[in-house]
Amino acid sequence: MTIREGQLVLADGSVFEGELIGADAPGGIATGEVVFNTALSGYQEIITDPSYAGQIITFTYPHIGNYGVNDTDAESRSAFCRGVVVRDLARRASNHRSEGHLESLLRHRGIPGIAGIDTRRLTRVIRDAGAMPGAFGDASEADLRAAAEAEPGTDGVDLVAQVTTADPYTVGEGDRLIVAYDFGIKTTIVRHLAGLGRVEVVPASTPAADVLARQPDGVFLSNGPGDPEVVGYGVDNIAALVGRVPIFGICLGHQLLGLALGAGAVKLPFGHHGGNHPVKNLLTDTIEITSQNHNFAVDADTLSTLGREVRMTHVNLNDGVCEGLEVVGERCFSVQHHPEAGPGPHDSRYLFAQFDELMSAGKVSA
Repeated sequence: MTIREGQLVLADGSVFEGELIGADAPGGIATGEVVFNTALSGYQEIITDPSYAGQIITFTYPHIGNYGVNDTDAESRSAFCRGVVVRDLARRASNHRSEGHLESLLRHRGIPGIAGIDTRRLTRVIRDAGAMPGAFGDASEADLRAAAEAEPGTDGVDLVAQVTTADPYTVGEGDRLIVAYDFGIKTTIVRHLAGLGRVEVVPASTPAADVLARQPDGVFLSNGPGDPEVVGYGVDNIAALVGRVPIFGICLGHQLLGLALGAGAVKLPFGHHGGNHPVKNLLTDTIEITSQNHNFAVDADTLSTLGREVRMTHVNLNDGVCEGLEVVGERCFSVQHHPEAGPGPHDSRYLFAQFDELMSAGKVSA
């Protein structure tokens, strides 16, 4: 195998040497906002999660690709991340479910990558300085730094429009109808919802009136990438649905619900990306280990200023970030973490049962 030497250069000038893997980057340089994920497994689910649109994923676990990939574990129809960074790419895949090698997936999906990177040092840089733009490829260090400095990152960019479905589609069957907004929805989430009823997945810009015309038993607000404050169409539609139909939101859907209620949003220094974040359920006084993937969050300090009763239901024990909220009396709740957990623990899967109970209490009002 021919070794393709390359470099990763961050916008602050930090340089990391490595070996190029995966697909060739357009123009020979891959750019994006560099983040790190601390999960020990689930690399395929992470790479195919649309929430990583616009980002370069650094895997902190050193050995990636050892159990291969398969069609079943893909979380979307494609992959929207800008690239992957690993310490050691396994040259062989050994698992009874494996249908191919990780590098084959990267090439097939058009995702460039770089291996042999000192990911411990890279993670420390991002942890201390925050997520920042970066660029990698076989170009000169000067060209890579210029590309990194020119990369806009994820602030102020509508990445949802890049990942949402173009047309509605239905999964599952039954008399109960759940309308799911696709802001970057994961396959595992759709599978969990399909266990509760017939799911119609609709584009992110679908008007609230069109959703209500379907007479749904419930509305789901999906995960997705980027800055919630630029998804104004989503905020407006959600505001028109609150109080009219049971609502459950996850990740970006949680942030958009918060904005629809009048709360603010903040960008975290380096985000939450991993499968072991401790979250406290403030309603039951219990601790859950959760899967996380987000760079923005609802501003908890603004919840008390809203005109309706909104309470924080979950909090991240690492840094106090709002991990859940509930609109009291409106059959409406959301969480920042991922109860479907692909990959990750299953401590929070009870939230789908909670949505089930809300839908059983009544349908859309006139």
